[in-house]
Amino acid sequence: MEKITLGTIGSGVIVHSILDNVIRNDGIELNAVYSRSAEKAKNLANEYGCKKTYTDIDAFLADDEINTVYIAIPNLLHYEYTKKALLSGKNVICEKPFTTKYSHAKELSDIASDRNLFLVEAAPTSFLPNFNILKDSLDKIGQLKLVMSNYSQYSSRYDAVLRGEKPAIFDPEYAGGCLMDINFYNVLLNLLLFGKPKKATYHANLYPGLSDTSGVMVMEYEDFISTNAGAKDTFGTNFFQIEGEKGYIYIENGSNGIKSVRVVTKESDDTYNEQPDPDRWYYEIRELTRIFLTDDTKEVKKRLATTLETVEIIEKSRKEAGIIFPGDD
Repeated sequence: MEKITLGTIGSGVIVHSILDNVIRNDGIELNAVYSRSAEKAKNLANEYGCKKTYTDIDAFLADDEINTVYIAIPNLLHYEYTKKALLSGKNVICEKPFTTKYSHAKELSDIASDRNLFLVEAAPTSFLPNFNILKDSLDKIGQLKLVMSNYSQYSSRYDAVLRGEKPAIFDPEYAGGCLMDINFYNVLLNLLLFGKPKKATYHANLYPGLSDTSGVMVMEYEDFISTNAGAKDTFGTNFFQIEGEKGYIYIENGSNGIKSVRVVTKESDDTYNEQPDPDRWYYEIRELTRIFLTDDTKEVKKRLATTLETVEIIEKSRKEAGIIFPGDD
């Protein structure tokens, strides 16, 4: 692939975060925009200097000048549109959370593999330079004993909940809720660093008639326990802390961004930051472009394996917590 020619599905805030950094990176360009709303498609395309817009998904996917599709639509629709794109011969970058069901994620993975297409979940965490520093620092703190994290971000749409409304981000009919949004980052970082736990249990705060507005995911490993709080109905200090027998690692601002990595032992106290650009999506787009243009299939498969584990753990734990989405068994 000489260049990523991108088509977008969706027009929300996250799409702007991605496209702001598409224009900052060589080797990738926006080629077309799809939205069910002609006005939204036109406004987004005009903002980023794109000439082609579509309101017909089949026509969009038939465009031979698009080789990669970025999908950022309500969670419950990720599976359907990713499958359509793959079957149309397009590489896919799908916004997190990838799918609501492991069986769907595995099916999409198999389709991509059979057709030699790239399929990647868009979550900045593992693309960040500070993530590599974090991973390489684990040996410095000895045998792990405890992991504790918090990611609390009060949602403006929680005010709508308090008014008796039912915004999509909290509505189980749209696969909404805190675990599928905020706490997803905590779960993902655990899997990236430590692999799959032997057990995961989600303790949810369920709002009547809605999904979880906050909760705690407990992930049990062979030799340590990880507790991960996430909330869209409160706010607090966000952090991710890993404690071992010889020291601890503290991640400023938590799992979504890894702003800096502080490594403290009995002999030293060092803080690292290899992210001079404050925009985490810059690093995501930069690395995705490198992966695609160098045909790094090994990296894509490794990332997809983590995605499948994340979907599996979140699906099982949310169901056990009583959070049921359309199409669940």
